[in-house]
Amino acid sequence: MTGLHQMMRSCHLSVAAALTAAANATLTAATSSGAHAQRCSNTVAGFEDFKARFARTASQNGIGNRGLRALASARYSHTVIKFDRRQARYFKRAGRATGNFKRFYAKKTSGLGPRAQRRLARNRRLFDSLEKRYGVQREILVTIWGLETNFGGYTGKLDAINSLATLSHDCRRGQFFRTHLLAALKIIDRGWIARANMKGAGHGEIGQTQFMAANYLKYAVDGNGDGRRDLVKSAADALASTANFLRRNGWRPMADYQPGSNNFAVLNAWNESTAYQRTIARFAAGLQ
Repeated sequence: MTGLHQMMRSCHLSVAAALTAAANATLTAATSSGAHAQRCSNTVAGFEDFKARFARTASQNGIGNRGLRALASARYSHTVIKFDRRQARYFKRAGRATGNFKRFYAKKTSGLGPRAQRRLARNRRLFDSLEKRYGVQREILVTIWGLETNFGGYTGKLDAINSLATLSHDCRRGQFFRTHLLAALKIIDRGWIARANMKGAGHGEIGQTQFMAANYLKYAVDGNGDGRRDLVKSAADALASTANFLRRNGWRPMADYQPGSNNFAVLNAWNESTAYQRTIARFAAGLQ
């Protein structure tokens, strides 16, 4: 996968800007109070001190030894910082002009159509059940699945804890990422995902549709009935969780999702990039 593809894919992190107040009030308050209304840095300077302060907050919020060890092992990533800065510039340019969007759309969807149609045919029963339960159209779900990870083919190789700790220490959006760092430590501490397996894209996104950690805690569901919520290995879990996310953020069952509609506005909760929202809506419409 090219760096450009990875860069576009992971903008899904903006999703968490739309996390509902009820689910994240505790996490946000925990990471913005006391020592964590705290010093930031755009370099590695002070990173170990940040980890020590954040460990106290994590412990106060019930994180046990497994989660605290994961935090202690985190390393500052210059790669993640470079990725973050490039991505911010890229999406700004993509949404600035019609010509830019056309290039964005063409690059993002090249060769995706036939693969999406095959997934729809292969998983017909699953998509039938998801439409019935959540009211989110199958073409929307398969489009997100394809755009995010090429249908689970590439979910990212970067260490999610390293990424989230680095971005939590960073000044650009540190408070935003601290919420997800604390959530990721909870996921590890509960044994949902092993520390070694928590790999993802440049902003700590996890699984086949690239959930941020706080979204994983709030929206993940068991889509295949095995009693687990495994968004990394189970396509059914990932797709059901994506449908659950959209529905609980206001998706109107089986209604229009083109620009100007309520459902198009809901796509902003998934990804704040207007170019990305338009890509989802346009490509999905072509699969009907």
